[in-house]
Amino acid sequence: MSYAAKPNVRIANTQGFWGDRPTATAQLLRQLPDLDYLTLDYLAEVSLSIMAIQREKQPEEGYAKDFVETLRSIAPFWLSGSRIKVITNAGGLNPFACAMACRTSLDDAGCQNIKIGVVDGDDVLPLLRKGQSDHFQNLDSHEPLELIKGRLMTANAYLGASPLVSLLKSGADVIITGRVADPSLTVAPCVAHFDWELTDYDKIAQATVAGHLLECGTQVTGGVSTDWLSKFISIQDVARMGFPFVEMCSDGTFIISKPPESGGRVDEKTVKEQLLYEIGDPSAYLSPDAEVSFLGIQLNDLGDNRVQISGARGKAPSSTYKVSATYTDGFKAEAMLAIFGSEASKKAKLCGEIILQRVADAGFVLERSHIECLGTGDVVGRVVSNGGEFSLECVLRVAVADSRREALECFVREIAPLVTSGPQGVTGYTSGRPHIRQVFGYWPCLIERSRVVPSVLTRMV
Repeated sequence: MSYAAKPNVRIANTQGFWGDRPTATAQLLRQLPDLDYLTLDYLAEVSLSIMAIQREKQPEEGYAKDFVETLRSIAPFWLSGSRIKVITNAGGLNPFACAMACRTSLDDAGCQNIKIGVVDGDDVLPLLRKGQSDHFQNLDSHEPLELIKGRLMTANAYLGASPLVSLLKSGADVIITGRVADPSLTVAPCVAHFDWELTDYDKIAQATVAGHLLECGTQVTGGVSTDWLSKFISIQDVARMGFPFVEMCSDGTFIISKPPESGGRVDEKTVKEQLLYEIGDPSAYLSPDAEVSFLGIQLNDLGDNRVQISGARGKAPSSTYKVSATYTDGFKAEAMLAIFGSEASKKAKLCGEIILQRVADAGFVLERSHIECLGTGDVVGRVVSNGGEFSLECVLRVAVADSRREALECFVREIAPLVTSGPQGVTGYTSGRPHIRQVFGYWPCLIERSRVVPSVLTRMV
C-alpha cells in the first residue's frame, strides 16, 4: 500500500526527552494543521531504569505515563478531521500497558476508531542473563559482562524502522514502541509514505539524518546553541521556542523548519550544531537501518527559518543491534547549602570537610565523595579581577556515593547538625534531609540481530 498521495511528507517532533513541554504537541498541531506525522521521543539511557523501578512497584506501569495525557490532547484534532499519525517510544518496558491506557483515554474522548499499533521484542534482558561470560562486552570499557551480570536491571536492543513500517502500512494511527533507535521514528513514516525499499540506503540515510535532527526537539531550533544569549536576546517569543519539523521529498532531500509564529531560530548554524551532536564517527554514523556517512551532507540556508539538507550516503547496517543495558551500582546522595558573608568559600569548604569527617568517625569511609563551592570557580575555573578573588556568597555541594545504603543514611543525618555547630551565614536546612537515590550504571553492548525478534500488534481504540 502506497502512502505517497502527497508529493512531500511533513514530520515533526514535540518530545526531546521524558519531561519535555507537555503543551508542545497541541500547540504545534494548531500551528501546523497539515502535519502528517508526529514523533515523540521519551527514552534516554537511564529512562528504562526508572521505568523498571515503577514496574516493580506496579506491574501495570513501566512506561511514560505523561504520554497518555499528551495523546489525549490530540483527540480534538482527530475529531475535527485531522489525519495525523503518532509514533512514540513512550511504551518503555511495558508498551502494551501503555497502549491499554491510551485506549481508555481516547475512548473517553470519543476517538474509538483510532488504531493503535504496538512494537515489542526489544527486551533482551533474559538473553544477557543467560549469556556466556565472554559475550556482551562493554563497548566503552571492553570489560566482560560477568562483572555486573548479577546486578543487571534492564537490557533493550535498539530496534529499527521495519516493524514500524509494517504497522503504518496496516493502517495504524498511533504506534507505541519500547526501545527503538531515535532516528528510526522518522525513518519509518518516510519509508511507508514513499514506498521506499529498506535497502535504498541513500534515502534511508537522508531520513536517518532528518530523524537525528528532530530527535532532541528544540535543540535544533536554537536551544543549547553556542551563541544562545547573543542570538536570541533580540528575537521575539523566545519563551515560545518552536519545535522542529521536516518536509521530506521522495528523493530523500528535505527541509527542516519550525512553525512561522513560534520563537527560536533555524539556520545553518543551529542545524550544524545538532547535526554533530552525539554522532561518533561522521563517516559511519551507526543506526539499525543504515550506516550513514555525514561527510557529503550539504546545507542550503533558504532563509526564513528553513534549511535544506541533502548529500547523506548510506550502506547496509551491521549484523548486530546495539543494546542499552543498565545495572544497579550502589547509592548516592547530595547536600546543598547556601553560604554567605566574608570568606564564604572557605567556610563552605570547611563545612563539607566537617560532614565527611563526622561520617568517617561513625565508621564509614565513603567510597566516593566530592566537595565543591558553586559560584567560586570550582566548576569552570576562577576569574580574578582587581588583583584578587572575592565572593560574598556561594553554594556548598557535597556529593557522595557508596555501595552501602547505611553509609549514605549516616551522611544525610550529618547535614542538619551544622545549624548549631557550623559558621554563621549558612542557609538551606529547611529543605529537609537529602534523598538517597539508587545509582544505575550503563552497559552498552552488541547482540546479533538474529537473536532479536520484534513483534507487532495492532489494536482498535
